[in-house]
Amino acid sequence: MKRINIFSSVLFALLFALVQLHPSKCLGENIAVVTSIFPVADMVRAVGGEHVDVTFILPAGASPHTFEPKPSLVKKITRARIFFMIGAGLEFWAEKFVKLAGPGLKTVVLSEKVSLIHTTKDHYAAEHHDGKPDISDRKSSFANPHIWLDPVIVKLMVNDIAAALSKVDRQHEKFYKQQGRKYLIELDKLDKMIKAEVDVFKIKEFVSFHASWDYFARRYGLEPVGVIEAAPGRNPTPIQIKNIVDQIKRHNIQAVFAEPQLNPRAAEIIANEAKVKVLLLDPLGGPSMKRRSNYIDLMKYNLNVLKEAMQ
Repeated sequence: MKRINIFSSVLFALLFALVQLHPSKCLGENIAVVTSIFPVADMVRAVGGEHVDVTFILPAGASPHTFEPKPSLVKKITRARIFFMIGAGLEFWAEKFVKLAGPGLKTVVLSEKVSLIHTTKDHYAAEHHDGKPDISDRKSSFANPHIWLDPVIVKLMVNDIAAALSKVDRQHEKFYKQQGRKYLIELDKLDKMIKAEVDVFKIKEFVSFHASWDYFARRYGLEPVGVIEAAPGRNPTPIQIKNIVDQIKRHNIQAVFAEPQLNPRAAEIIANEAKVKVLLLDPLGGPSMKRRSNYIDLMKYNLNVLKEAMQ
């Protein structure tokens, strides 16, 4: 009897240690997932449902291009089974944190199957501090990372999310695939809605604060004719301001687009010079944002902003 008690105590201690090291692997607990940005977290929740616990790293209102992560980020990542990241240089900070997390973390780069829009070396280096490639640059060191703003590309991302969750959690594979298919239907509806609205826009050209909307423009036949900040924090020169104002007047553009994550001052100067409005396009949204608390609603919000300026 004493031996049984000793054995039970040792077994309990081992199970407790395993749960502490890998809480999502034991006792049927949810899969712990970390994403870099909120839109991806929302996609993971849509696919994973009640079987996943999702944390996103980028704080609400922050820009991924200027975000400086704190050491406490290591704890978030090391507790996770999967880290979903955009790649294409967006998470320039990710490499050291993923290395610290160790081999138990599955990293999924969601841009790997995407036909990326390439940008200039100077633009890339300005955005990514030293221009050195990292784990988020496996496909291209000089690419625009804003792939999630194209709902058709998001379908590829959702398939990758469902596949990764299924691989880590075979028990709920059928659920993840079913949820993924449901979400793809919602994305198809969103894509058709956007296409129908954009097709009747009178103005097809636009000036954005940042090159966030190039994938959206490529998908729906719009033309970016000016970018206010080539990289976050880099104010346009007087010559650049003049060129942007000239483009606004040439194409009869009615508004310039700023972003809530970045200082709008430069956009306001240009809008004042060109005598047009400043409107906010939001590439990220957030759980507490009105009309932007999930990816689908975020894109509908942005479509309505575009309609106000371009219909």
